Amino acid sequence: MTREELTRLTGQAKGPNCDDDDCPNVYRTKGGSFVIQGDLSDAFAAPAGEVLVEIPEHVLREAVRALGW
Repeated sequence: MTREELTRLTGQAKGPNCDDDDCPNVYRTKGGSFVIQGDLSDAFAAPAGEVLVEIPEHVLREAVRALGW
């Protein structure tokens, strides 16, 4: 899957040190699931095949607004 195949839900409000593609973001797939872009977190050890990402609360709020929830 490529970035172009995803619907970007966030990224309208630019934060400090953010360019178009390097900020935490939430994307929606055609199948209805979500792809999260954020900073790698080491809060705990994720199961094999998974990773933890950390994103600011305002990014999640923006995604919820974009979805009309």
